[in-house]
Amino acid sequence: MAIDEETRGVLQRTASSAKAQVRQVLRARIVLASADGADNAVIARTVVASVNTVRKWRGRFAERGQDGLKDAARSGHPRRYDDLVRVAVVAAATSAPPGPAATWTHAAIAAQVAGTVLAPISASQVGRILAGLNLKPHKVTGWLTRRDTPDFSERVKDICQLYRNPPAGAIVLSIDEKTAIQARERRYPSQPATPGRAARREFEYRRHGTAAIVAALEVSTGQTLTETIKRNDAATFTDSLNRLDRLLPRGKDIHVVLDNGSSHTANHTKAWFAAYPRWHVHWTPPHASWLNQVELVFSALTRAVLRHGDFTSRDDLIRKLDDWTIQRNEHAHPFRRTYDGTPLKGAA
Repeated sequence: MAIDEETRGVLQRTASSAKAQVRQVLRARIVLASADGADNAVIARTVVASVNTVRKWRGRFAERGQDGLKDAARSGHPRRYDDLVRVAVVAAATSAPPGPAATWTHAAIAAQVAGTVLAPISASQVGRILAGLNLKPHKVTGWLTRRDTPDFSERVKDICQLYRNPPAGAIVLSIDEKTAIQARERRYPSQPATPGRAARREFEYRRHGTAAIVAALEVSTGQTLTETIKRNDAATFTDSLNRLDRLLPRGKDIHVVLDNGSSHTANHTKAWFAAYPRWHVHWTPPHASWLNQVELVFSALTRAVLRHGDFTSRDDLIRKLDDWTIQRNEHAHPFRRTYDGTPLKGAA
């Protein structure tokens, strides 16, 4: 049997492949040995197969070339469920389940189909039908119906320009609250990481209440002032603004970036800003609080203190929040905004 160099190369790659199917490797080796002049008995001993197997694949290759080494099409088991059953499965999976359940299960779909088309079907068969269609009714992806904000671009541009080119002599603040910070204490001590094993933390914990803070980031320096608050409402927020107004130098304009939280947009808060004309508010667009740089401080706080923190009391939580802020302010630096699609980064 003669084969050209291109075909030989393809067969050699298949025969030496670690990822090819075993049966494809066997067939390639049979053809290669045949092309080298070996007879069927020798090839059978070499590849550890029967003489009939060698004869079969030599014959198929001689008739159809490389296509002859592929598996022949098989009719398979006749379909047990007709198209009506399959459509009923899809119809159920793409509709809301009967209450009070909020999520379909394969067993629930099977019961629904049996009651719809009077055809019994197993939950496992429902799973196979859905898998073949890449339909996953048990999975939900969140999405947001955005509110129409005609001035979205203008607001974003205004805040970015404020960060990049703040008004001369003005103070630029980024302010927001972080609420529902849980003081959780692990019931048993955590175990530190060791070579080859991650740190281990006890699953059970005790609750010691929650805390909330309001934070004001000075954009030009990266310094942050935090204050523990008991309520997250407009009166509490304006009380914090009053204290900030007394702390900040007189005669300087103050530009503040705020999101659309209820404590910020309340009439009480708007009246406060109207009474203090040196305060100028720059509102982030709805659902765009990521423009508020203080969110970066909250992110760092969560990663450094809260995510794996262990707090024996609410006071212990508050003390650690304050200590982290003080330590951060000792080496704080401003954030810088990049415009190549990457997020905010800390300046070197």
